[in-house]
Amino acid sequence: METPHHDKNKPEKDKKQPLGQPVPETLHTTDPEEHMEGPISSVMQKIKEEVEDNDAADRKDAAENDRKEAKENDRKKTEREKH
Repeated sequence: METPHHDKNKPEKDKKQPLGQPVPETLHTTDPEEHMEGPISSVMQKIKEEVEDNDAADRKDAAENDRKEAKENDRKKTEREKH
């Protein structure tokens, strides 16, 4: 018994066609959401920008902490060498 969605006679290439065509302004971009408009896209873009800003600040803080830690380790090493 065959299921109603299965058609043996239909060519394989027809079965794999997309349901719709992409929106032209989203083609050839690594971030299609960047070029979309609408309430959901606007919210997603704001979230993305905040995340990117937070990531940049976190990277800057981490680099500063690494520099401070390296400086402190050098100071401790120098102290130990004196004794």
